[in-house]
Amino acid sequence: MLVKQLSVFVENKPGRLGAVIEELGKNGIDISALSLADTSEYGILRLIVNKPDEAKALLREIGVIVKLADVVAVPMDDTPGGLSKILSVFSKGGIDVDYMYAFVGAASGKALMVVKVSDADLAERALDDAGIPHADAKDIYRL
Repeated sequence: MLVKQLSVFVENKPGRLGAVIEELGKNGIDISALSLADTSEYGILRLIVNKPDEAKALLREIGVIVKLADVVAVPMDDTPGGLSKILSVFSKGGIDVDYMYAFVGAASGKALMVVKVSDADLAERALDDAGIPHADAKDIYRL
């Protein structure tokens, strides 16, 4: 199952990131994972949250540009070569990786890699064919 990820465009000004995060917290939105990249004018905050549709609507109400995207969450061995195994599956399947970020989840010895790919459905099928499990969205939203 694909995971919904928010991409939030945040002005690169003091306090703006904090205001976005505070608004989510005040409204019961729980963050499971995040990544932040910046330019001189804005940042792109990527979030996995427990209520992605509600978070999107909430942020739009306060004037923030936000998009939802499907990503694949793949548990991987937290050992040398763990990521290489997953990237090899994507490469063999002709699947481009747009970006990715990882976090350590609840499973011992595992990390969770969140990957935005050119074709998320194809990526899931390729992982299935290779016998590599991918995480279920309901489990990610609850970490």
